[in-house]
Amino acid sequence: MTILDKIIVKKKEEVEQAKAALAIADLEAMPLFERSCYSLRDSIHHPERNGIVAEYKRASPSKGIINDHSSVAEVAAGYQAAGASAVSVLTDTEFFRGSLADLTAARAALQLPLLRKEFIIDEFQLVEAKAYGADIILLIAAVLDPKRVQVLAAFAQSLGLHVLLEVHNREELERNIGDSVDAIGVNNRNLKDFSVSLDHSLELVDLIPDRFIKVSESGISDPATIRQLRKAGFQGFLIGENFMKTGNPAQAIKEFATAL
Repeated sequence: MTILDKIIVKKKEEVEQAKAALAIADLEAMPLFERSCYSLRDSIHHPERNGIVAEYKRASPSKGIINDHSSVAEVAAGYQAAGASAVSVLTDTEFFRGSLADLTAARAALQLPLLRKEFIIDEFQLVEAKAYGADIILLIAAVLDPKRVQVLAAFAQSLGLHVLLEVHNREELERNIGDSVDAIGVNNRNLKDFSVSLDHSLELVDLIPDRFIKVSESGISDPATIRQLRKAGFQGFLIGENFMKTGNPAQAIKEFATAL
């Protein structure tokens, strides 16, 4: 089994446990469920924002603990102050040491779009995302069949959420393009062995129709790479480890944004 396979097996168990513990009606009654979501498109194209989707990530299966001392509220506020267009928060507990509480803490600190970074396999997780303060959800083509992608994307949009579809190759891209998707992210990290190559982004950018926001994800560690990706046609840049692995992620993004 790959790491991704293990994550999905565990996720299926977690979702069933969450459904047993809480009804959808309880999630819909939570205060944040009724709020209108911030627009990812508006924020990506805002002249005072830099296109960075900055991630809060404590740990990963490949790196172990990355940063377990910086608080989510402090980091999210720092990302916003540095001009990020959106903030991504990992909510997987078993493999990334995140939680839904992290999402709510980030929401309280932000006036920007907030992405629930999660392995979404069920509609219940989309209702959770809305109830805990997300504006954007991630659908990973590698773990869903195309029909499931379309069903989940349409349901997310019915809740007012924006949809980021993550692909790794041409086949995933072509099989999963649909009208309920707002943005397409090309993950430069191979989810099976966690190796990273920007070639994934550069090979796919021209195949993504211009009606979608184009996001390059992972493996971005210097401003020159963003300039290269921008020139290629990307508008969004998801960066996590690069800031989180420092002692002060808020200061790290500030310096990065100034250099950019």
